Amino acid sequence: MSKEIIGTPQQWEQLEKELEVLKNEPGPVMKAMQAAQAIYGYLPIEVQSKIASTFGVSLEEVYGIATFYAQFNLKPKGKYTIGICLGTACYVKGSGLVIDKFKERLGIEAGETTADQKFTLDATRCIGCCGLAPVLTVNDEVYGNLTTDDVDKILAKYND
Repeated sequence: MSKEIIGTPQQWEQLEKELEVLKNEPGPVMKAMQAAQAIYGYLPIEVQSKIASTFGVSLEEVYGIATFYAQFNLKPKGKYTIGICLGTACYVKGSGLVIDKFKERLGIEAGETTADQKFTLDATRCIGCCGLAPVLTVNDEVYGNLTTDDVDKILAKYND
C-alpha cells in the first residue's frame, strides 16, 4: 500500500475503480468528486489529490470545485447532521436561539462535528418549510415549530 492511501484499503480500491470507469467520460472531475464523497463521506485532501492527478487537473481546481459547491464536505460529518435553518422566516421566529442551544448542548460551533463523530451541526438557509418555522433537519427528518425546549428531546432521540 502506498502512503497516500486514506481510509480503508477497500475504500481506496473502490475509489480507484470509480476513477477508472470515469476516465473515458467527458467532464469527469465533478462525477469523480461525487463518487469519492459517496465512498468517504467527505473529500480528504489525499482523495482530492488523487482525483486531480488521475484527470490531469490541478489540485487547486479540484479544491475550488469542492469549496464552491455546498454538496461537498472537506471534513468528516457525524452520523447525524443537524441542519438548522437560519433563513429569514426561521430566524425571525427564533432559530438563532435554537442553534445556540444546540451549540451549548453539543459543545461545538456550526460547521463542526462532535469528537465522537456522532453529530455535525450546520447552519443552513431556507429548506422550503417556512410555514413550520423555525425548522431543522436531522439527516432527512424535518422538525418544525421549534423552541429551545425541543433541543434536548431531539438529541435524546439520536443518542443511541
